[in-house]
Amino acid sequence: MKFLHLADLHLGRSLNEISLIPDQKYLLDQILELSAQEKPDAVLIAGDVYDRAVPSEEAVALLDGFLSELAAMRLPVLLISGNHDSDERLNFGSRLLKESGIYICGKYDGTLHQVSLTDGYGPVHFWLLPYITRAQVQHFWPDEDTRTYESAVRTVLRHAEIDFTERNVLLAHQFVTPGKAGSGDPILAGSETAAQNVGTIDRISSDVFDHFDYVALGHIHRPQKVGRESIRYGGSPLRYSLSEVGQDKAYTLVEMANKGSHPAVTLIPVKPLHEMRLLKGHFEELMKPENIEYPDDYVFVTLTDRTPVPDAFAAIQAHYPNACGLRYELPESSKAARSEKGISPEGDSVPTFSDQIRAFYRQILGEEPTDEEMKILESAAREAGVGD
Repeated sequence: MKFLHLADLHLGRSLNEISLIPDQKYLLDQILELSAQEKPDAVLIAGDVYDRAVPSEEAVALLDGFLSELAAMRLPVLLISGNHDSDERLNFGSRLLKESGIYICGKYDGTLHQVSLTDGYGPVHFWLLPYITRAQVQHFWPDEDTRTYESAVRTVLRHAEIDFTERNVLLAHQFVTPGKAGSGDPILAGSETAAQNVGTIDRISSDVFDHFDYVALGHIHRPQKVGRESIRYGGSPLRYSLSEVGQDKAYTLVEMANKGSHPAVTLIPVKPLHEMRLLKGHFEELMKPENIEYPDDYVFVTLTDRTPVPDAFAAIQAHYPNACGLRYELPESSKAARSEKGISPEGDSVPTFSDQIRAFYRQILGEEPTDEEMKILESAAREAGVGD
């Protein structure tokens, strides 16, 4: 049994007001080509299909076209909701779509739904666990322990009729940590808006899933194993934040043989429409024609100029139309000076404006203001009525 494990598509997402719809369509077309080449038995999508509960028209049309193409290939699709999705909206039409081999479980209704596919070794049972909250589980099982997310998931699994003598695959979209709860967290990619500050109550230890032959997870944007090779986050196919520059993205292809054997996992590198890059240096140096590279990529620029450059971002966009952000970084000598206290005058006398501005310069820039700078600042202070 061969299947493609995808997650966290976040269709409709933008990057600093730049729509990523063209990039996402490029990736979905790439997945269709990959499916035609590898001929998997199923495509798994482990949640966060959309970026928001009320997706844009473009995002809905994008998913519609993607699923239609997979259905035309007679390739089963197993899809669950994530915390970014509206479970009701994603669930719409799911019963009709089953006839086309599109199995959507957007909402937990008290039952852990499953889809069985067969290969030469027999059946493989795919269990669909959409993103759940403790309150949802408590609604269906009020007498069960649902004090934590882990206990809620254990309750759901305990009430499912799973024959673990056969091969079982679970799709889930939760915050799963390696081993026992509290033993460590998965590596975040930087763009998981709902996973940055989760407490221990949200964590689910990977040993909850010990009896499954493979667990296809969504929620964390960096592809990685959790505890063991066969419990994995698929990761997002695109980089969605500056912190993900340089991080590898991949599609996860899984092959299962007979019961008891270890699934073979292959990570296939993603080829994005636009790369994401970080440029750093002095403005004039970065803007030299010989230094302009990859003008179509998404770039974040860090300027090391001591003073702000007028209209810098507009100038950067003239060379890099997909520029996403600009910030300034002080030289190392100035950084070290940030921790120093400003020098206050001796005794109990009130510090003058000049004293304060000089102390500010030393604290922030690590140096004294020039005479010309002091004249300008003192003149502005007098006009504002706060000078010496």
